[in-house]
Formats: sequence, structure tokens, C-alpha cells
Amino acid sequence: MKKLVDVYLEVGKKRTFAGAIDWPGWCRSGRAEESALQALVDYGPRYAKVLRTGKVEFQSPGDPSAFSILERLEGNTTTDFGAPDLAPSKDSEPVEEDELQRFQAILKACWRAFDAATKSAAGKELRKGPRGGGREVEGIIEHVVGSDGGYLSALGWKVKLDKSAEYGQMLKQIRKSILDALRAAAHGEVAARGPRGGIRWTPRYFVRRAAWHVLDHTWEIEDRIKKGDHDNGN
Repeated sequence: MKKLVDVYLEVGKKRTFAGAIDWPGWCRSGRAEESALQALVDYGPRYAKVLRTGKVEFQSPGDPSAFSILERLEGNTTTDFGAPDLAPSKDSEPVEEDELQRFQAILKACWRAFDAATKSAAGKELRKGPRGGGREVEGIIEHVVGSDGGYLSALGWKVKLDKSAEYGQMLKQIRKSILDALRAAAHGEVAARGPRGGIRWTPRYFVRRAAWHVLDHTWEIEDRIKKGDHDNGN
């Protein structure tokens, strides 16, 4: 028998997220539990494609019966707004060295996918949302860099970026800081609480959130490139 994939659910009033416990970045949402779990299945092949570049073995399931729901978390306004905002219980566990290397490989694979998507979208017009919304590529890159900076602060890590640098250079700077911070936190070199007593993110949740965010925007870019641009090979 195949081993079931452990997942957790973050259940809001309007939206539910389903996330794979041991696979940072593989997290999707739906209006209810069933649709969230189906979305996780649907994105399995895309997640597998991302991980192949990092030589991380992953087999996408064929249907939601492959999932074992370990935990249900009560969502909040952020959940309903469209972002996972709660850490499953396992994220409080320490990170061993082999897991650290695996997390690093997954993050790097997610970054390669993001870079490939932004390169593919260069010079193209992205499809707008039903109300004309949606950032252009440079805006998405700027948003990802800014969010990563916020994630680093939540972990207890300070980073100073050269705001005058090109976006590509800023991505390199923030990614180096992410790897340095993750390594330090996994080795117990970052306090679990801040100087004012606030609880910081754990290394596991930091990876989970950072991987989800960059992949969410990677797939957004891929899906928003106008169909004609794909067809013409531009």
C-alpha cells in the first residue's frame, strides 16, 4: 500500500487551505475542504515539475483519497483574504540536518521556477483579472522581495537590501539571507522569542510560508501569460 500524504487544513469562513505537512510550497485553497483538497491534487503535477529541478523525489497523488488529514486549524481574516496564516503542530518540531538540506533544495527549486516564469513573461502582457486587477511582472517581483523581507523579520532575522539594485540582484540578496537565516534558526542560533517577548516563526513554518508564496506567484504568472503568447512561442 502507498503511504498516505499527511495534510493539514486551515478552515476559514470563506476559504480553506489544504497544505502538505512535509512538502513546503504544496498548499492550495478552495471554498471548502473538499475543493481545497482537490486543488492540492490538481497542483500535484505542477509541484512535481518544480521539484524535479532540485532532484527532490516527489510523486503526485491521483485523488484526495491519498491524503491523511492530521489537523484542522481555525482560519482567520488572512485565510479568507487568500493566504495561509497558521502553522500546523509539526512546525514546532526541530529541524535535523538532513531536513535542512531538503528544505534548502525545495526553496531553491521554487526560486528556479519563479525565475523561469518571470523570464518567460518578460515583455509580455499578463492577463488581467475580472475587475482589471493584477500586478505586472516587475510588480510581482517587488512584492515577493518585500514579503520575503517580512518573513525574515518574523523569523527574527535582519536584512538590508540595496534598494537601488536591479530586481535580479535584490532577489539574490534576499535569497542568500533566507538560506542564512534558515540555517541559523535550524541550528538554534535564533531565539524563539523576540526582545519584547513576541513569538517568532519556527524554521519549518518559515520555509512553508516562503515556499508557498513564491510558488503561488510563479503559478500566477504562468497562468496569466496570454494564451496567444504561449501558442506563438514568444
